[in-house]
Amino acid sequence: MMSYSAIAKNNVAVVTGAASGIGLASARRFASLGMKVVLADLGGEKLQAAAAEVSKAAPEGSGDIAAIATDVSRADDLVGLARATRERFGHVHVLMNNAGTQPGSSIFGPLENWEAVIGVNLWGVINGSRIFTPAMIAHGELALVINTGSKQGITTPPGDPAYNLSKAGVKVFTEALQHELRNTENCQVNAHLLIPGFVHTSLTAHGRTEKPAGAWTPEQTVDFMMESLARGDFYILCPDNEVARPTDEKRILWAAGDIVENRQPLSRWHSDYGDAFQAFLAETKN
Repeated sequence: MMSYSAIAKNNVAVVTGAASGIGLASARRFASLGMKVVLADLGGEKLQAAAAEVSKAAPEGSGDIAAIATDVSRADDLVGLARATRERFGHVHVLMNNAGTQPGSSIFGPLENWEAVIGVNLWGVINGSRIFTPAMIAHGELALVINTGSKQGITTPPGDPAYNLSKAGVKVFTEALQHELRNTENCQVNAHLLIPGFVHTSLTAHGRTEKPAGAWTPEQTVDFMMESLARGDFYILCPDNEVARPTDEKRILWAAGDIVENRQPLSRWHSDYGDAFQAFLAETKN
């Protein structure tokens, strides 16, 4: 509950990847609650349109909303974002490191895809947290950091290793960040890991214009995020219309079991373990 209290009227939220998807939905929600909101994304018409949309949700209108062009893979851009936010609105109370990219990757595929994914998805989170959080600790007011991870960073399915690596790194970093914060004297900042399910966004649409039946909307994801923050959850593990939490839990436990049981890696997708995984999935909890 302490973290959730940082989401309050006149407090300041910074959201990266705010021009679309979960970032835009989050920015709109924060604005509707009377927060001053900074939308950070690559510069252009899309970012400006997002800021105009978020301004309509803000009780005080566009004066409480700012759009700042930012490439989160560049630490200097994030330093500039922090400076511009401070000059415009003052102390930051909510930092949402949400920007992400997914051009696709393979183990021996184009290096530029790996560099782009790791630069945005992982270094964007690391640098964003390192650049903003010390000042959030120093101002002494309730604050929170939300880093957007992925189930792919936990169960690491085959098909896009660069993306999985980046999101696995976000999980590990955010866990370490929260450990650091809770062991910092007089610290009023908490970190949280957002783990979306299947969400219909520009990142996942792959050319589709209509939302698949199995996907949640970004707004549904933000609803769940807000409920989870109100409970004080660190791991915000979102379901969707295809996968309920018990199935997610089984998949996560099976992935961890590869080490404990000394199975082949990614055994869920290994022909020798297919029947065993399905049997495990079918087991009911005691």
